[in-house]
Amino acid sequence: MKEREIALFILMDIFQEGAYNNIILRKTLNTHTELTSVQKAFVTELVNGTLRNLINIDYVINKFSKTKTNKMKPFILNNLRIGAYQILYMDKIPVSAACNEAVILAKKRHFQTLSGFVNGVLRTIAREKHNIDYPKDKLKALAVKYSYPDWLIKYWSESMTYSDLENTCKSFANPPRISICVNTVKTDKKTLKDRLSSEGIAVDGDTLLNNSLYIYRTHNISESKCYNEGLFHIMDESSMLSVYALSPEPNSVVADVCAAPGGKTFAIAEFMNNTGTVYSRDVYDHKLNLISDGAKRLGLTSVKPELKDASKADNETKADYVLVDAPCSGLGLLRKKPDIKYNKSMSDIDDLVLIQRDILKASANIVKDGGVLVYSTCTISPKENIDNVNWFCSEYGFSLESLVDYIPNRVKSNTISKGYIQLLPFEYGTDGFFIARMRKNG
Repeated sequence: MKEREIALFILMDIFQEGAYNNIILRKTLNTHTELTSVQKAFVTELVNGTLRNLINIDYVINKFSKTKTNKMKPFILNNLRIGAYQILYMDKIPVSAACNEAVILAKKRHFQTLSGFVNGVLRTIAREKHNIDYPKDKLKALAVKYSYPDWLIKYWSESMTYSDLENTCKSFANPPRISICVNTVKTDKKTLKDRLSSEGIAVDGDTLLNNSLYIYRTHNISESKCYNEGLFHIMDESSMLSVYALSPEPNSVVADVCAAPGGKTFAIAEFMNNTGTVYSRDVYDHKLNLISDGAKRLGLTSVKPELKDASKADNETKADYVLVDAPCSGLGLLRKKPDIKYNKSMSDIDDLVLIQRDILKASANIVKDGGVLVYSTCTISPKENIDNVNWFCSEYGFSLESLVDYIPNRVKSNTISKGYIQLLPFEYGTDGFFIARMRKNG
């Protein structure tokens, strides 16, 4: 009961107060120290699952309720949403439990007169859930079934086949996989895997990359002895691939110009075996503190945090390699942050493109003649990705360079030889991610 009530009030904060789901979820769970890890996982599933599938849930509620969602009291609506999520998506939850708990919550919050309404709608959904009619238009049906705004489905359909589009939507409906980057300065993959296993942490070594492991969250991984000894950091494999694309030689000077929270900086330093210099930059002091703390924990003395605005000209630094992991729309992170898709628009993307181009323009001057710049984003958005790369190469004297020698053979794409790759979540279980490698002419 308690978990459903907590999840309900988190959703109220998100929808009525504009809270960010990952922040309010973490904050709320931290205050409820009485909850077990299993209970916390259930709250997380209810919140994130409801958000991931919100459009479909509301569509189904509207099918079977005489009072439409836009006319409902917020408490009743979000109570129905959580109940409907359990009925539609959580097969292990008995229908009776989903319905009865929703009724109890309604009565507890003094909505006794609406408790019968809540029960009736949820019971009807349970009875009719296999007989729901969806729109005839294929793209509209996709938008409803997988809960995407129409504009985003249309935008993606312009650069994807229907099959890839549907698989992308399906994949984002799954909970995220947790991957970690092995600190090869201190240990190796097999040793770390064995150490984590000895701590009772479920770990999988059959991964996409040689320096990654998959873990299954059974408790707070930051409490692990291996974590505190600096043997790994948490990082999606897509982000690790951007460091593979960079592939800096030992003793190089590298600038990571949008570095916070520091994962790519750490992977770069590890790639060079803690030689050379990695300038790790951000515009906020408190984010630099995170980078400093992380580098210290990992024992990476080559990392040099710097307070700098990546969009402003820098006429002093010259680097062999520059990584521009630009601020972006984040549309590749929908498994982790499902509310992003409801909070973005095409005008937001257009505004971000201007910021990204300012950062690329400023970064061009940092790269030595003949040096390498890797541009990456955690989004699926041609305007922010390949369009920016083509613009940058034409304006600032850079050329795309094949990734064949840098990206592992297990990663397949017909654009790798052209110098860029768009990772889709269903392909390798990573975030949606874009990477391009460019060399400065001269």
